[in-house]
Amino acid sequence: MTTYFTSDTHFGDPRVLRIDRRPFPDLPTHDAALIENWNAVVEPDDTVWHLGDFALGPPPDRVQSLLSALNGQKHLIVGNNDGPGTLAAQGWRSIAHYAELDVDGQHLVLCHYAFRTWNRMGRGVVNLHGHSHGKLKPVTRQYDVGVDAWDFRPVTLETIRATRRRRTTT
Repeated sequence: MTTYFTSDTHFGDPRVLRIDRRPFPDLPTHDAALIENWNAVVEPDDTVWHLGDFALGPPPDRVQSLLSALNGQKHLIVGNNDGPGTLAAQGWRSIAHYAELDVDGQHLVLCHYAFRTWNRMGRGVVNLHGHSHGKLKPVTRQYDVGVDAWDFRPVTLETIRATRRRRTTT
């Protein structure tokens, strides 16, 4: 079992095509591509922490259909664009605004929003966040896991760390 992180899928939200300039001709293509990309990396027994803004706009039955189409044991960290349909959807293993957990020997602080400071940051704790759509300048031990920063797919902590090292050493 592998643990993945993602955020800001914005299923059903036409604004992401315009505001974030996502490379899809229309919303159905966008949503289908994100589902395909997710399921290409996530197995049914894997764990996925979605750090907010899952869907905005579709009716509750469509939100349920989207969530059901995605592989993995899914946890939601609530974002500013997660409405009642997302929160009521069956299939979330947990729903919270904040979480701390250990993955691969690393303690993590999870929230939709990037923090300026977080619990035990001086002791090597890592902050994973969404919300910024890959537009914030990276800071030490803080990573944006949004789909805009990771080729529109969930990502592992190992991949995040390896990519950050490459970016800072070139």
